[in-house]
Amino acid sequence: MSNFETNAIRIQTERSGAKEHSAPIYLTSSYKFDDAEDMRALFANEREGNIYSRYSNPNTSELIEKMAILEGSETGWATSTGMAAIFTTFAAFLKSGDHVLSSRSVFGSTHQLLVNVFPKWGVTSTYADLDKPEEWENLIQPTTKMIFVETPSNPGIDIIDLEWLGKFAKKHNAILVVDNCFATPYLQQPIKYGADLSIHSATKYIDGQGRTLGGLILGSQKLIAEIEGFARHSGPAMSPFNAWMLSKSLETLAVRMDRHCDNALKVAEFLEANPEIELVKYPLLKSHPQYEIAKKQMRAGGGIVTFVVKGGYDRASKFMDALKMFSISANLGDTRSIATHPASSTHSKLTEAERQQVGINQGTVRVSIGLEHIDDILKDIKQALEVSKL
Repeated sequence: MSNFETNAIRIQTERSGAKEHSAPIYLTSSYKFDDAEDMRALFANEREGNIYSRYSNPNTSELIEKMAILEGSETGWATSTGMAAIFTTFAAFLKSGDHVLSSRSVFGSTHQLLVNVFPKWGVTSTYADLDKPEEWENLIQPTTKMIFVETPSNPGIDIIDLEWLGKFAKKHNAILVVDNCFATPYLQQPIKYGADLSIHSATKYIDGQGRTLGGLILGSQKLIAEIEGFARHSGPAMSPFNAWMLSKSLETLAVRMDRHCDNALKVAEFLEANPEIELVKYPLLKSHPQYEIAKKQMRAGGGIVTFVVKGGYDRASKFMDALKMFSISANLGDTRSIATHPASSTHSKLTEAERQQVGINQGTVRVSIGLEHIDDILKDIKQALEVSKL
């Protein structure tokens, strides 16, 4: 099997022996051993097998195997949430005195880890602009252990050339970590461009229906062994039920993303032509500053559109309140279209100056375009813009 869609559906690991067509859920916390020697050998890592579901479970193993093949990585690790995946990645590799070079535009909770949590442990960080790669060389330090980026970024939809970044990280002997949540492995495979680790909040598009939480870290056997060594003892484990659900969700990822992308591009084009909108950011709009890079490394533009309405917070809040079909939520990647005001929600803990630096102002709205009919999506946006005129 070599095609993405087929792999996402047909890769299967353990089955119960009952010849079930759909994977069963292995709701067990522990496992039996054949005898004392079997127990000893498994704990000594002399043979493979399940010991405890905090370490491994047939459901998480199937999900990891699927995601590794779809991402083009050797293996992976599953965590309870997307932020658990990010925290685990940082904590597994960084020690006091290390430095992280991060893209400036990151998720609000990632920002909190970098500026408020890890400095307590002697880990420092510096922010760099995705759209100014020429400045990155000056920001590297002798102690830089890791480079962390979101591309496309949240919510600014900024993009960096992953091929260039992969070579840059290798030159400086830094671990390159890419948050691939917005793109999913269907649209972008950072590891193929030189990333060492690719991270997902599986809560978003991997699930795709707003039902569950989960995180995934994909990479080489060597690096994931470091992740496993930390995660087995710190315990950010994904539950078997969530792993089962996410593995099933992967079977429809390609067809869902095709619709998300088609709908989102039409929304972006509609907004760009609307005089009530100051700015629209979407990877495959020709007006996007990194349009050529997006075309090179992404299959399509994804399902997130960020735009700025004229009139600041008052207009943005009135626009969101006027939406009839869209949900107002901080989540994204759902079958249902969602509107978010980043400055007052996901990125509210940033200062106003910090928000301005990553392109978030009081008029910024992030929309996660769902799978509804495009005519209904556009109709809702159009009427909300009309109703919210100041």
